Amino acid sequence: MIKNILLAATIVISSQFYAQNMAMTASEAKAFVTKLSSDTKNIKTLQSDFVQTKKMDFLDKNIVTQGRMSLQTPSALSWKYTKPYQYSILFKNNKIYINDQGKKSTVDAKSKTLEKINQLIVGSSNGKMFNDPEFKVSYFKNSNYNVARFVPNTSQLTKYIKQIELYFPKNQSTASQVNMTEASGDTTQIVFKNTKTNATIPASEFTY
Repeated sequence: MIKNILLAATIVISSQFYAQNMAMTASEAKAFVTKLSSDTKNIKTLQSDFVQTKKMDFLDKNIVTQGRMSLQTPSALSWKYTKPYQYSILFKNNKIYINDQGKKSTVDAKSKTLEKINQLIVGSSNGKMFNDPEFKVSYFKNSNYNVARFVPNTSQLTKYIKQIELYFPKNQSTASQVNMTEASGDTTQIVFKNTKTNATIPASEFTY
């Protein structure tokens, strides 16, 4: 469950993603973060379809799932997996609500780890994630994307994550892809599409 929740921390997310990345200069990185933070500070809602591909060493085939992510500031976040199974995670009112194909459960989000995850997810929609002291951030670029690489520097997060990379298309302030490498070496790729900002989101998206 924690691994699934961690995917959402980035949080706020399709061609030639693997072009050669080059490190940004200090001035380029500063300009990128400043612009992204300015562009996203007025985002109130964010909704996107996604395709998630998970690669695990002990499986011959990748696990591919599809779903929809919905964010309503300041703190309501929903991840709904719709194919090939029904699974949802809802952050709301300092709680994490999980619906696993009709089996519902609730987790208290006040613990340090879950509280941090929730902060990262919300922070990914407004640029504040770049200032989180629990991550070391490096910046890269290629012909199509600006890339932010987050490496955790606390034991609580390094138990689960090795690094997270966010891909931002040039002239776009929301991530179109997230690549996560877990501490185990397993990898997860999430590609976002049909992203909408500040559109009305039905209340049902945030109903447990």
